[in-house]
Amino acid sequence: MYEALIVGLILAVLWALEKLWGTPMVIRPLVVSTVVGIALGNIEIGLLTGATLELVFMGAIQIGGAVPPDVLVGAGLGTAFAIMNNQGAEVALTLALPIAVLAQSLKVIVFILRSSFMDHAMKLAKEANIKGLRRLNLFGLFVQCFMYFIVAFIAILYGSEAVGAFVENIPQNVINGLKVAGGLLPAVGFALLLQPLLNKKNLIYFIIGFTIVTYLNLPILAVTILAIGVAFVVVYERDSNVVAIENKIENEEELFDV
Repeated sequence: MYEALIVGLILAVLWALEKLWGTPMVIRPLVVSTVVGIALGNIEIGLLTGATLELVFMGAIQIGGAVPPDVLVGAGLGTAFAIMNNQGAEVALTLALPIAVLAQSLKVIVFILRSSFMDHAMKLAKEANIKGLRRLNLFGLFVQCFMYFIVAFIAILYGSEAVGAFVENIPQNVINGLKVAGGLLPAVGFALLLQPLLNKKNLIYFIIGFTIVTYLNLPILAVTILAIGVAFVVVYERDSNVVAIENKIENEEELFDV
């Protein structure tokens, strides 16, 4: 009961803070898994799970009407189930993905429910009822926070034993396979993130990074610092070229001034 209550409250409070504080990214796996790990007494699994899930879900950001897998529920429940069943971060990763996809559908249902508020919101806007609009907005936030609390509470209260029994009955060979798959998930996350970004202009940087890691054996931190430097040079040169072109155009226009 305690675990179900505390994890449900954590998810609800983090979602409320995310919306009330102007999207400070407190619903990202790195924060969610760490907070859940602290609350359940195993910060090590929380940190490992959060850091790895952050790589997996790096590109999972809601833009417009596109609803990605729910990283808040996936990270929170995946970490909680792994800690409660004395499993490692690899099992938490494996559980987090299907949970996040399922929560995605639940979030769509909440969005449909909240859309029914629009007529009333339009009426309040026409009346310039600012207090009414504020109360309606907070009520919509409460509905979604309540959804996160209920989902986490019910899932852990009634599902932890089922998940525990399921994990205990998994053959050791399958567990080993899950650990290997968990190690591959960050690469999948990066691949999904690179897919819309990779084009002819960016391909050369991917090749350079691959060469540096493979043949020079540089650590990720060194490659990241090098990439920041390259990005700064590219952006600075581009801005310099734009300024030069603008100055050239202004000078040519001055020639025709009478």
